[in-house]
This record gives sequence, structure tokens and C-alpha cells, in this order.
Amino acid sequence: MSADTVSAGPLWAAMYHSITDSAADPYQVTVSPARLDRQLRWMRRHGLTGVSMERLLLARARGSAAGLVGLTFDDGYVDFLTNAVPLLRRYEFTATVYVLPGRLGGTNEWDRPGPSKPLLTEDGIREAAAAGMEVGSHGLRHTDLTEADDALLREETRGSREALNAITGGEVTGFCYPYGTVDERAMTAVREAGYRYAVGISPGPLTGLFALPRVHIGQEDTAPRLFLKRALHGRRREPVPYAAYAPYVDTPAVEAAAQEGSAS
Repeated sequence: MSADTVSAGPLWAAMYHSITDSAADPYQVTVSPARLDRQLRWMRRHGLTGVSMERLLLARARGSAAGLVGLTFDDGYVDFLTNAVPLLRRYEFTATVYVLPGRLGGTNEWDRPGPSKPLLTEDGIREAAAAGMEVGSHGLRHTDLTEADDALLREETRGSREALNAITGGEVTGFCYPYGTVDERAMTAVREAGYRYAVGISPGPLTGLFALPRVHIGQEDTAPRLFLKRALHGRRREPVPYAAYAPYVDTPAVEAAAQEGSAS
């Protein structure tokens, strides 16, 4: 396998946000716990295993990502911990939660108008990590990086990673672009900040290890819609060369982590 290209087709990654019962959802970013339960059950029934993005990329680097689904939850809502984590553990899945260390214990102020939802505190982030979930950065304050000046761009990328490294006591490797907006300048800042990968939504020609596409999953996604989304994802996205997920490949610890992710 080349150290520079791993191109076995598009990665399958699902994008969630808030997991709660809510009548008000103007941005279509809320999934009820009951619906999430059915969606995870559908995945399990179809031989799919939900894993964090880091585990998905590690498995991809080993050539063993078949049957794995990257599960991601943006914004770091408290309901990820209270509602999503118990369901993920029920199905023996893991996931990645992208959090905002500049808004610890705050609310989703960027979603006005819309329902106010509490965000994770430091303790909540540590609890999610202790439950086996990957913690990634969503920037400091949910800022559109394509509109940030150089100083703010460094703060949102490097500053947020340093803050999360201190909170988790580990190394945060993943970044999620707020609003899904990404350009070459933002990608460079993320790479230089020390992240190993980044996710967006539909990055088009920028697609690669630092602009990974994801599929939005919502409240209306029943079993037939999930089936179609999975099928169309592979057809709509041309296989592209993803850089290998270095420097983790071929180390004993990473090999064990990849095997655990594939078997979970």
C-alpha cells in the first residue's frame, strides 16, 4: 500500500448534531433518541458497525474498513452524553463528538433563532472520552474559518486543540469545520495546528484527509432512506486518493486500536 494514496472509494461517515425530543427544529439538526435507536439498529441489522472517525481512518489505513460507519456528532451538546452515548454503548458502537472549548457549559448561540441547547462542560467532555468516544475540535466558538483573519484562524484551530488536549489529557487528532465551510487556507491552518484529519460536509474538489465528506442524518431518515443514502453516497462521490492516516500506521498500539474498532 502506498504511503500517499489509499483510494478504495468514499468513506461512509454519518453526521449528527443534537439527540433529543424537540418540536422546534428550524435547521433540521435534531434527531430524537427513539429515532437514533432505530437508525443504529438498522446499521447493526445490515452488518454495519459504528465507529469514531479516528478508528475508521485507522481501519482504512489497514485496508479493513469494510462494514464500518463513521458516526459523528457536531457541536458537543449535553444530549450527546445523556441520550446518544447510552444508545451507542447498547449497540457496542463508538463515535466522535466535535466540541467547542470556547463555549464550555454555554449554549448554541450561533443557531438563533432556534431552541437554546446546553453544551458540554469540561467534566462532560472527559466523561464522553471515558465512555470510549473520540473527542475532536469544532473550533473554539463555532466560527466560519473561511471568514476568519489569520489571528482568529490560529486561535480557532491551534488554540482549540491545545485547550482540548489539556481537558482530555490526550492528543486530539480530529477537526470539524463549523458550518461545513472549508477552503485551502482553512485546511492549511488545521494541518499546521497538528490535527491528523478534518471533516466537512460536501467539500467537492477539496475532498481528502483534511476535508472528508459526511452524510447528514436527520429525524426523517427511516430505514428506506438510510438504505438510499448509503447507496447514493457511493455513486455520487467519485473515489479519490486519501492520504494515508500517518504517522499511526504500523505501530503496535495503533494496530490494536484499529483491530478493536473493526471488531466492536
